[in-house]
Amino acid sequence: MVHKANSIAQFFTSYTRDEAVEGITTHIRLYWEPRMRRQIIEYVAGGGHGLHEYAVEAVKRLAPVAPR
Repeated sequence: MVHKANSIAQFFTSYTRDEAVEGITTHIRLYWEPRMRRQIIEYVAGGGHGLHEYAVEAVKRLAPVAPR
């Protein structure tokens, strides 16, 4: 999960910070299943160790995912 989020962030590093964060947020919202989104949100809430700063910021913009 951390590796995936960092790979997405790495792709967007040539964009402006705002564009990158929005692109990462959109990608996670559209392509990650709810369970994965819930896990990354919880991971960031716990400190987000090892995540690219853009990925951390993007995850903070995601709405909480209701448990199933």
